[in-house]
Amino acid sequence: MKKIGLKSCYVNVVGIVLICLVLAGCTSNKKVKNKTFVGMESTTTQSKNGTTVRSGYTYDFDDHEYIGVKPTLRPPILPNAKDSLAQIDVGTIAEEITVRVGLEHSSPVARKIVENYHNSDNKEPNGHCLAVSKGRFEEAYREVHGHLPYIDLPKEMASKSHTPRQVFNLLYVSASKTDESWRSLPENYRGKGNAGAIAYAGMGTLVDTSGIWSGQLKPGALVQVWRFKQDYEEVVKGTDVKKLDPYGHSFIFISYVRDENNAITGLKIADQGFQSYRPLIPRDYEVWWGVNLSV
Repeated sequence: MKKIGLKSCYVNVVGIVLICLVLAGCTSNKKVKNKTFVGMESTTTQSKNGTTVRSGYTYDFDDHEYIGVKPTLRPPILPNAKDSLAQIDVGTIAEEITVRVGLEHSSPVARKIVENYHNSDNKEPNGHCLAVSKGRFEEAYREVHGHLPYIDLPKEMASKSHTPRQVFNLLYVSASKTDESWRSLPENYRGKGNAGAIAYAGMGTLVDTSGIWSGQLKPGALVQVWRFKQDYEEVVKGTDVKKLDPYGHSFIFISYVRDENNAITGLKIADQGFQSYRPLIPRDYEVWWGVNLSV
């Protein structure tokens, strides 16, 4: 009976150890959750060229891990639907062929954003998507113009209760609320994140979903997307985002990916490391807003 008891104990111990090893392996290989954010005042910093940014906000967040899942590889299907690129084989996409031409037509700040990204030793600095994209924009703007963009914001951006800088930041982080502080901001730019804030400041031109997927984005453009159209519409109207739990993302557009027929099949982006490991495709999000910089 004693030998049987020891054997049984040994088997139990081995089983527990194996279970622990399996769980440890899953944890270490699991992709870190990244979030979409709404802002609260504070200050943060990260280093130059993508590794450090300056922000007027810290960021609360909501889970959108779903979008980090790799798309299923399928043969190209090009229906007449609006999202005609919904099913593509991202494993066989040809290298895009218009990067150099696109950069030549981008603004000095946009070109600097792309240059800093390519020259960075840390292209995926982690952290919050909003802080990283905003920091890349701010750093490039400072290098080109000698100061941060807030100095050049038009006075007309101010509202009754907010300075131009506060309006810019509220729009940038889509800080949707149910009170008048959010609804007093121009509706045409609410919910569009970085694109809305920069366009309202007169520093760029908005590009909508159809424009983005027809090739109108220029390298260095900033992009705000929403997984669900309903979430975007709720944010525009003004909502409690904690109850909404929206799926959104903020990033920098680097270049288009094209197939052998020069048709656009995806977007190469720079973010904090959440999705930049693969090209984005139309079905990733329902709402896309970009801004081509003019500064």
